[in-house]
Amino acid sequence: MPDHGRRVEFGVSIVPAAAVLAEVREVTRRAEALGLDLVGIQDHPYQWRFLDTWILIASLLTESTRIRFFPNVANLPLRGPGVIAKQAASLDVLSGGRFELGIGAGGFWEAIAAMGGPARTPGEALQALEEAIAIIRRFWSGERTITFSGRIYSVTGLHPGPQPVHPIGIWVGAYRPRMLGLIGRTADGWIPSMPYLPPQQVPDAQRRIDEAARSAGRDPAQIRRIYNVAGTITDGPTQQLLQGPIDHWVETLTAFTVDLGFDTFVFWPAEDPVGQLERFARDVVPGVRKAVQRSRGG
Repeated sequence: MPDHGRRVEFGVSIVPAAAVLAEVREVTRRAEALGLDLVGIQDHPYQWRFLDTWILIASLLTESTRIRFFPNVANLPLRGPGVIAKQAASLDVLSGGRFELGIGAGGFWEAIAAMGGPARTPGEALQALEEAIAIIRRFWSGERTITFSGRIYSVTGLHPGPQPVHPIGIWVGAYRPRMLGLIGRTADGWIPSMPYLPPQQVPDAQRRIDEAARSAGRDPAQIRRIYNVAGTITDGPTQQLLQGPIDHWVETLTAFTVDLGFDTFVFWPAEDPVGQLERFARDVVPGVRKAVQRSRGG
């Protein structure tokens, strides 16, 4: 997977637990102050410990001025494409263009069904996500009235609006071959998580996305590649992947960029979120930027 030369961006992941709301706010504040690009917040509406992700993002947008937010990733089965498109555009307008859309086909189907949502087969989930992306793009297209008839989702005579104030990226969290093909054909970005997709499995997944993009007449370089990376920055020796000192993190994330083709990293601290964020932003991020720049000949 080639390095497409895109500017490398960095973000932090937040767990939307109500019990640690003060910490959530502090992490967001420090992420912006330290110059990070993104905050990602997982979306599990059925999780009793969690605040609603979209309402939390709206609140945090009002407490920040520069950093961008995205659901990591939005729960399509419990929200639906029309509502997602409306909410995303509204947050983008209200924040002056600081919202991106991470979206997934769904998982934890028993929990989704317990909340009144559908329990879909893999084929149904794929179909639903493809239809949802089509509806969301139409919603943001500027058309006065849209109609779409799908097997899972349909809209009839819908008057969409308001329009986003910047081109919102549709970033899909997925792992299976057919989903990777869907990303290559229709999405603006791909969001895998390292615990579910280890580095050795990345090249094959990237190849599937690129092949699908080319077959659809798209440039693979236009698809953003975001990696959720979990671990701990330590002062001792390297114990395992992303469990080690600053040099290990810089070397690893640089290789993920140059060799695996990722251009964005969202850090999921395994412990001490504020302290780990400080070390990540102050030491790891500039080190990776410099190393990637050297590898690109600049």
